[in-house]
Amino acid sequence: MIYLDNSSTTRVKEAVAEKMANIMTKDFGNPSSLHRLGLNAEKIVKEARLAIAKKLNANPSEIFFTSCGTESDNTVVKGVWESRKKQGKRIITTAVEHPAILEPAKWCEANGAEVVYLPVDENCCIRMEDLKAALTEDTILVSVMYVNNEVGSIMPIKEIADYVHAHSNAYVHTDAVQAFGKLDIDVKKIGVDFLSVSGHKVHGPKGIGALYIKTGIHLPSFMLGGGQERGFRSGTESVPLIAGFGAAVLELSKFDSAPKDYLCKCIKEKFGDSIKINTPKESVPSVLNVSFLGCRAEVLLHMLEEEEIYVSTGSACSSNTKKKGSHVLLAMGLKPDEVEGAIRFSFSDENTLEQMDEVMKVLTNVVEKHRKLMKR
Repeated sequence: MIYLDNSSTTRVKEAVAEKMANIMTKDFGNPSSLHRLGLNAEKIVKEARLAIAKKLNANPSEIFFTSCGTESDNTVVKGVWESRKKQGKRIITTAVEHPAILEPAKWCEANGAEVVYLPVDENCCIRMEDLKAALTEDTILVSVMYVNNEVGSIMPIKEIADYVHAHSNAYVHTDAVQAFGKLDIDVKKIGVDFLSVSGHKVHGPKGIGALYIKTGIHLPSFMLGGGQERGFRSGTESVPLIAGFGAAVLELSKFDSAPKDYLCKCIKEKFGDSIKINTPKESVPSVLNVSFLGCRAEVLLHMLEEEEIYVSTGSACSSNTKKKGSHVLLAMGLKPDEVEGAIRFSFSDENTLEQMDEVMKVLTNVVEKHRKLMKR
């Protein structure tokens, strides 16, 4: 098997799974309990929080655990709207955000907000002049993803945060789910107020995410109850998931772009003008989006799957609702046939150059076979 759908989810590392299993069967106490098992569980949660905080150069008190990146995003968008709608009605985001931002933004619109969806250029990046034109005194939140999940483009988050804070009282949020573990992120340097990350994108377990909230900023409590997460998100903490996330973060190292670069080079050389590379040069080392002209991406996906090669046609979180094609690629100005033939290859540190050679052999065969069938 060659797995190239790591932007959708990653394989849990053996050391991470082992740590989680030990906690579920041995250190299984409730962190709120006052006895030794409870105190051990509380210590495990603190260690994981510290690991994530260090990776972001944040204070541990600024890290709150959630169930996923989607919850983190929803908490910010809906929370800022509920807490600041008397101060302003405008929310600014982009046309290429993950559904975890776009859907709560639509909810805010339905409840009285004015949402501006900034367009992007051919490199899937916003233009600063568009942001400057959209920013008003009425703006309460600017949410721009750090890395696009479909093409891997990198947004100028520091420049965005600096400008917004200098010219308004709006908060700045970034969905950093696809950036975390691939880029060095320093929340102090980029200057955001909120930042979302997820465990299962970095070889941790599913069902756990985290939200950075800058010291001094208050959002309404997401869930009420026993007062866990310092009253922000009540409910007994999932110690195994939290510990797994922390363990995965501790194993993160510099991400190697060699598999992506090599595959991109091979695809260009083999297919020439019959493909279009949609991932810009300035992008993360984990994503390569390619349109195979004259092909249907979904058919290619299943043909590759039959050969035990796993890729995707875009965001897994929107695959069940997409009807008109990728909203990201359409926003970038791609033609319908280019959108229809777009495949996303996404990499992890477990992928090798030898695997890419095998991918090219299979890819060459399936593309040629599919194109012949399409011409009939």
